[in-house]
Amino acid sequence: MSTLVETVFPTRLGTSFRWLALGSWVSNIGDGLMLAAGPLLVASQTRDPLLVAAAAIAQQLPWLLFGLVAGAMADRLDRRLLVMVMDGLRAVLITGLCVVIVTGHVNIWIVLAASFLHATAEVFADATASTLTPMLVPKEDLGLANARIMAGFLTANQLVGPALGAFLFAAGMALPFVVQAVCVAAAVVLISRIAMPKGAVRDVADTHVRQDIAEGLRWIVGNRPVRTLALVIVAFNVTWAAPWSVLVLWALERIGLDEAGFGLLTTAAALGGLLGTFAYGRIEKRFRLATLMRTVLACEVAFHLLMALTTTAYVAYPAMFFFGAYAFVWGTLSQAVRQRAVPTEFQGRVGSVYMICVMGGMLVGSFLGGLIADRWGLTAPWWFAFAGSGLTLALVWRELAHIAHADEVATAAA
Repeated sequence: MSTLVETVFPTRLGTSFRWLALGSWVSNIGDGLMLAAGPLLVASQTRDPLLVAAAAIAQQLPWLLFGLVAGAMADRLDRRLLVMVMDGLRAVLITGLCVVIVTGHVNIWIVLAASFLHATAEVFADATASTLTPMLVPKEDLGLANARIMAGFLTANQLVGPALGAFLFAAGMALPFVVQAVCVAAAVVLISRIAMPKGAVRDVADTHVRQDIAEGLRWIVGNRPVRTLALVIVAFNVTWAAPWSVLVLWALERIGLDEAGFGLLTTAAALGGLLGTFAYGRIEKRFRLATLMRTVLACEVAFHLLMALTTTAYVAYPAMFFFGAYAFVWGTLSQAVRQRAVPTEFQGRVGSVYMICVMGGMLVGSFLGGLIADRWGLTAPWWFAFAGSGLTLALVWRELAHIAHADEVATAAA
């Protein structure tokens, strides 16, 4: 057993990181339940497409509304305590929803309000939680640490959670929400075990939240590698989200899958992601970071081309496994590069800007994907993604060498 623990969480990452990772894994089990139970709850209350879409928007909108504020608060307050408070609020909200469901007073408006409030608390919790890892782990081990957290996300949130959530919902409408509340509450207890200095990471006596946000934005604009990485993330999320927005139609009509077959596409990507995250430590040791970044982004371009050309499930499933493997390597690598370069007191604000880049790129890409598919067919968004990602990679190819070593640039500037 000790050998397994050492393999998953090497001693050099520290005991506090183990508590953080376990808290993340447990919380992700509960959040994974909601990937299936949430939409099922909405569908049990209404079949109006606009209200169903509103439920999805309620989950995404808080990042755009409160992301910058959440990042600023993460840099102003005691980070560990802020995560615990926000996760505690999430547990209370979920418990309240359970009571409403059990008593038979649930309706779509209560569900929408609960979704929005829960997602808002989650924004503050996630924006702050992402700043804890670089405070607990040495810079050289940030890639490995992020890979371990990502592995928990894939296993709990993407693989186990949705299937378990659907099963529990079928057994009793409130059951998955009860389990989620317990998981989030358990995560609070685990996070409380982290040993780190109390209080904010900097003196904020003479500053205001608006000043903090402006200062964070100025830091990003003034740091060329970190700024360029943010632009790369926006561009690649636009191109990625375009075909993803019509993936279900592409899978059903072009590839000929049924509903169960479509679900297995996500499973294939998650399994590939597990391979990528668990192999990440070895990969980072064997390849230069710039080479690794270029290779992974080139895989993205090749993936879009492959999906544009394929018409069979025998190619689609391996392609999705391939996507999951390189995509989660990129996610782990890009986050580690950013965390190494950004000073501790800016981690919350810079991280929140990156999440807004992710969400904004996805929203724009989804909109474009729908328009392109409607005008030129379901394969056209893949061709758009291939051309757009290829052009972006060509433009930033040389710059990736500077991005990979952004921490050295930041140190020199300091």
